[in-house]
Amino acid sequence: MATVLLVSRPAGVLSKVSSSCSPAVIAAASGTEVQKRKLHHAVIPKGRGGRLSSSGISATVFGATGFLGRYVVNRLSRIGSQVVIPYRCDQYDLMYLRPMGDLGQLTFLEWDARNQDSIKRAMEFSNVVINLVGREWETRNYRFEDTFVTIPQQLARATKEAGIPKFIHMSHLNADIRSPSKYLRNKAVGEKVVREEFPEAIIMKPSEMFGREDQFFNYFANMRWFSSAVPLIAMGKKTVKQPVYVVDVAKAIVNAVKDPDALGKTYALVGPNRYLLHDLVEYIFSVAHRPFVPYNFPRPLYHLVAKFFALNPFQPWTTPDKVDRFHISDMKYPGLPGLEDLGITASSVEQRAIEMLRRHRRSRYLEAGMEETKPAKTVTY
Repeated sequence: MATVLLVSRPAGVLSKVSSSCSPAVIAAASGTEVQKRKLHHAVIPKGRGGRLSSSGISATVFGATGFLGRYVVNRLSRIGSQVVIPYRCDQYDLMYLRPMGDLGQLTFLEWDARNQDSIKRAMEFSNVVINLVGREWETRNYRFEDTFVTIPQQLARATKEAGIPKFIHMSHLNADIRSPSKYLRNKAVGEKVVREEFPEAIIMKPSEMFGREDQFFNYFANMRWFSSAVPLIAMGKKTVKQPVYVVDVAKAIVNAVKDPDALGKTYALVGPNRYLLHDLVEYIFSVAHRPFVPYNFPRPLYHLVAKFFALNPFQPWTTPDKVDRFHISDMKYPGLPGLEDLGITASSVEQRAIEMLRRHRRSRYLEAGMEETKPAKTVTY
């Protein structure tokens, strides 16, 4: 109807109207450009920004119910994006996501990772697909090969077939086919198959992420439940870590969605400082006002203990693969773009540690400041 009205008006009026319309409406009125995919009027950019506006982004976020996913959905929603959230979990696990977007902006859709039709249905009206699907441990239904290779390959292929211009895939900084960690080996294979299926894909390689619900800082801080002693391979003095704040990673994903020059690039997302694992864990316990007593734990014995925890049919506290992954030094990629190339200033551990570690304090230290806590020592190698 809008097209008919515009065409029926005089040329002078049409020029005035076209100056205030979006490119999609102008193209429809002139008849010179035919859209390859259906574009709903709700995704035409309008408004001044914020949750009540429209950014023009319609994103399908696979893995939105995970640790990083909740921050990505929040960042997309706060600029007025439409977000489709495919899920396989219980309805109650979605409750914290529902208030993040304006009314009607979030769509929850049940999907099956092994059903191609459900995958296509989830991305039918989107112009961006983001893959955040991941898991810290293997199950009988989904091995690491399924989670990090097969599913990303299927998502990349379906995105390409649907004609969607952007596909963002989440990998890992230490992804390497020669890694002792099966998790990281499959992450490396996942990068390769995504590139083969979707050459223009944007690949994000973050280091270990820290945040309120993380499985890195909280993993070490929760060792206080067992004893004051903290087991570390080689006392943690042969492992170098460069953790990145989860909110910075979420910002990087959203900025990559908006950046037309990001297509086909691989980003290495790391924090501003590098630490020995020993010094980093010592700082974690210092912020939590807990005694820190590290001791050298041989890798075979650590694996044996981790296998016992891995027998948990629900979420295991640790696994042998997780032990290996946390004791691998973070790689350096000087040739790859990073957070600064996406307009983000990385937050340091010292700036954000209190947010996630305050809950590990005893009651008498809850309101204690950070003045007496010495920053963790940094290294350059």
